[in-house]
Amino acid sequence: MNAAVLTVSDRVSRGEAEDRSGPAAAELLQGMGFDVIAVQVVADGVDSVSAALRELLSRAGLIITSGGTGFSARDLTPEATAAVIERPAPGLAEAMRAATFGKNPHGMLSRGVAGIAGSSLIINLPGSERAVRESLEVIGPALWHAVELLIEPNSDHNVADN
Repeated sequence: MNAAVLTVSDRVSRGEAEDRSGPAAAELLQGMGFDVIAVQVVADGVDSVSAALRELLSRAGLIITSGGTGFSARDLTPEATAAVIERPAPGLAEAMRAATFGKNPHGMLSRGVAGIAGSSLIINLPGSERAVRESLEVIGPALWHAVELLIEPNSDHNVADN
C-alpha cells in the first residue's frame, strides 16, 4: 500500500530549517509495511496544503502531514485538510491527543484532524520528530487495516450481506 508524507513548514520550505519529522514519518511507515512514494515539503497555508493533498490523493492510500497543527496564525493544516476530506475520522486524532495527557502538557494544543477523501486517509500530526514518533506509535497498529478498508473493494467489511 502506498503512503505519502507531507511536511508543512514555512521555514523548511524556504530552506531555513531541516525537515526531521517527514523523514521520521516515512521511516516509521516503511517499518509498518507501507511503500512511501513521496516525502514532500510545502509552505504553511490553506491553499498550499490543500493543493498538495489533492495532488497526493491519486497516488497514496495514506497521507500523513507533519506540522501546521498548532495555535499560531500560520498553522492552518487542519483547515486545509478539512477542505479536502469528505468524511472525518476523529478517533485517530483523539487517540493521539489522549496519549499525550500526563506526558506533554502541550500535546493537547494540537489541532490535527484525520479524515477520508475518496479512497485515501489523511492524518495530521504535529511538526516535531518526537511528536511524529509518539503519534504513529499510538495509531500505527490501526493504519494498515484502515487503508485496506478504503482501497480494497472486496474487503469483508465492504461486501453487502444478502
